[in-house]
Amino acid sequence: KKVIFQNKDDQYLFYKLKIINKKKISNIVNGSGVDLNSYPLSSLPSKPIFLMISRLLIDKGVREYVSAAKIVRSNYPEVRFQLAGYLDDNPSAVSYDELKSWIEGGDIEYLGEHKSVQHILKSCRYFVLPSYREGTPRSTLEALSTGRPIITTDVPGCRETVINMKNGLIVPVKNSVALANAMINFVEEKDEKIKKMAQESFLLAKTKYEINKVNQSILDIMNL
Repeated sequence: KKVIFQNKDDQYLFYKLKIINKKKISNIVNGSGVDLNSYPLSSLPSKPIFLMISRLLIDKGVREYVSAAKIVRSNYPEVRFQLAGYLDDNPSAVSYDELKSWIEGGDIEYLGEHKSVQHILKSCRYFVLPSYREGTPRSTLEALSTGRPIITTDVPGCRETVINMKNGLIVPVKNSVALANAMINFVEEKDEKIKKMAQESFLLAKTKYEINKVNQSILDIMNL
């Protein structure tokens, strides 16, 4: 009777492909929400550590992340790039050999799979998700709640999580150079500006993505 989407782009696509018609009542909710108590706001570390959390799939932008890390570290060798997530048998997954070559190259630190990511979010200064498309990425919501400046791509599901220049930076998709430039922008930015972005991320999580607000909107749509 009703269709729920997590972003306007997916809603429009379903209309365009005539999977649903405009007579049907469709609604948009702000992702799956985030529990602010489970991912509490934490102070920013001073060390320049970037973190990406995702399944190790090509369309999550993992290769762009690694390529950008190499570019940044060629000029800023003290900057650290962490990658957390798991390999799987998805056709678009990176191979074990490719991952191994990244690790051996020394430009990223592979943290493996983590069922609980709170502690690694707390240890990073910046969060990155250069995905090709999302519904609404849970990992980014968790980073927002923790209070981290975000770099993400100008694609459905991702662009909604960043107000450009306010709580982070939005970059073109599949563009390692643009991603690297955004990272350098963060590294060179004044500490007070980065801390302000971090606070804005938390406020966005609190006002837009807080789990009880999202759940209530879903219940209201379902008339429950």
